[in-house]
Amino acid sequence: MTITTKLAAKGAVVLAVSALALSACTNASEAGGAPKPSSSGSAAATFDPSSVQKDDSLASQVPAAIKSKGTLVVGSDTTYAPAEFLAGADSHTPMGFDVDFAQAIGATLGLKVDFETADFTGILPALGPKYDLGISAFTITKERLQAVNFVSYTQAGTSWAVQKGNPKKFSVDDVCGKAIGVQTGTTEADDLKAASDKCTAAGKKAIDIVSLDKQTDINTRLVNGALDAMSADSPVVAYALTQTNGAIEKVGDTTDVALAGIAIAKGDTALADLIQKTMAKLMADGTYKKILDTWGNADGAIAKSEVNPSVPS
Repeated sequence: MTITTKLAAKGAVVLAVSALALSACTNASEAGGAPKPSSSGSAAATFDPSSVQKDDSLASQVPAAIKSKGTLVVGSDTTYAPAEFLAGADSHTPMGFDVDFAQAIGATLGLKVDFETADFTGILPALGPKYDLGISAFTITKERLQAVNFVSYTQAGTSWAVQKGNPKKFSVDDVCGKAIGVQTGTTEADDLKAASDKCTAAGKKAIDIVSLDKQTDINTRLVNGALDAMSADSPVVAYALTQTNGAIEKVGDTTDVALAGIAIAKGDTALADLIQKTMAKLMADGTYKKILDTWGNADGAIAKSEVNPSVPS
C-alpha cells in the first residue's frame, strides 16, 4: 500500500455543510517547523502498515466505485501533529496516528491510500465527490451528524498550554482580557468566543482570541511570549510539549472529552458500515492499540467503534 500527498487549494467550494466542517481539532508540532522524533511517539517510530493483513471478507464489501480505482482517497489537514502532519526527509511525507489508521484501513481492505492535504474547513463539504473519507480528528457533534456519517475511533478533550513557568500567571479560571491562541475553525475557537461573550456581558474585557489557520504558528507565538496561553485538543497539547524543547507546559485540567470520528458522505451508509467493521477488526487484533501507543496517545483509545454514535451536543 502506498500513500501519496496532494495539496488541495485553500478556499474549497463552500457547500451547505461547510459550516459544519469545524472540529475540536488543533495542530501542534515543533515551533517553526515539522516535528522531530521524540521518545514519546515520533515520526521515526511510525506504525508499519505492512504488518496488517488483507481481510478478504471485508475487502469483498468495498463499494464498486472505490474498488474499480483501487484507492481510498482521504482528505486531511496535515498540520495537526500527532494526528497528521508532513515530515520526513522531504518534509512532505504524511505521518501521524490518523495517517497510520488510514494505512491500516487500506491494507485491511486491499486498497492503496491517497492521503490528500486539504484545507480543514473544506474536507467535509467535499466528501463523496472528492474524498472517500475525512480523517482529521473531527469531533462528532449532533450538528455535524446531520450533514455526514461518522465512525467513532478516538477521543480527546480540551487542554491549555502556557510558556514554561507560566510567567504571565495565566489561569484557566480567569481568561477575560487574555491573549489566547487557537486554530481557526475548531470547537475550541467556538468555546473561546462563547467565553468572551460571557466576559463582556459581565462587564469584563473580551478575550483577545488569536485565531490562526495553523497550530504550528500558534505554538511559535506562545513560545515567543506573544500569547498568554493556547487552547487545543489534549493529544495535540501533549505532543506539543515534547516538540518545543520544554518551552511550553500544560496548565489546568483536560476538560470536555468527546468522541472523534472518521467522516463519510451522508448518503454512503454502506461505506460507513464497512469502515466501522474495519475499525472493529483493528481494535480486536491489537493494531488499534499499537498505533495509538506508537504516538503516545493511549488515552485517546475508546472501547468500541460505532456508526453515528449518540453524543451529548
